[in-house]
Amino acid sequence: MARIRRAAGAGGRDVRIFGADGREMISIAALERDGTDLVLKGRIFGTMPLTARIRPEEARAALKLLDWRMLLFLFSLPLRRKR
Repeated sequence: MARIRRAAGAGGRDVRIFGADGREMISIAALERDGTDLVLKGRIFGTMPLTARIRPEEARAALKLLDWRMLLFLFSLPLRRKR
């Protein structure tokens, strides 16, 4: 199983997803490969453990949601300043 892992709590390096009210909803601490699936490991609302799998057909479906403008936005997102 290939892993991309960042230590939890090491300088806040987890990927965090926030709700509309600004509260943290999901914190992703690790990405792992299990066969052909992508496995995300983290926590929901800071307490409940999360292990989610993305299958290849779901990844292809997600890519179909992207148009050129969104793709350009995604590529530029890491380069943008923090608010």
